[in-house]
Amino acid sequence: MAIPAPELEQARQLAQQKVMEMHANKSQLDSASIDLILTEARSHYAWTDRQVTEQQLRKIYEITSAGPTSMNSCPARIVFVTSGEGKERLAKSLKPANVKKMMGAPVTAIIAYDPDFWTELPYLFPHEDRRPHFATKQAHALETALRNSTLQGGYLMIAARSLGLDIGAMSGFSNAILDEEFFSENGWKSNFLCNIGYADTSSLYQRLPRFSFEQVCSIL
Repeated sequence: MAIPAPELEQARQLAQQKVMEMHANKSQLDSASIDLILTEARSHYAWTDRQVTEQQLRKIYEITSAGPTSMNSCPARIVFVTSGEGKERLAKSLKPANVKKMMGAPVTAIIAYDPDFWTELPYLFPHEDRRPHFATKQAHALETALRNSTLQGGYLMIAARSLGLDIGAMSGFSNAILDEEFFSENGWKSNFLCNIGYADTSSLYQRLPRFSFEQVCSIL
């Protein structure tokens, strides 16, 4: 259902005011905050036994859900695997080298996507009905779902780091086996995995090289 014009205008004005207030309150992150989420943060594959609470996971999702996606489509679906039973099920899909990394983490998030995400657009994007963009275009829908769930997975990683947690993303697994084990009933599709917890930093090595701006960027 479309939002009535007066309500839409009021909502727009409120949104604009909130953004202006946000920038007035804090125009940019300080260097230490940027270090925490990206420049000095590291991917981890060994973990302490310190646990992650459900409250923390809910906060991670709350932050993640605020990130932008195409048409606010929000196709990502996330399963936070914490139990021994869940980890054993997940291990069936992993390459052997990744099993220990996953089993040692307090939480492993399965970042997946719903191929039928577009059916929820009347709720998520009520300005106009965008379902015809996807209803008969399966390849376009899947491409959109994969791209935007990947974005949301990136937001999740930064959200976890912003809350003082460590992360280690993984892609060494069989999507087909994982999907059969976890998503046979709802039809979701797995994208990638991300371990979440408090890292054992004694297992770290030096940071690997990155390209310079001049090597991979241009300004036109």
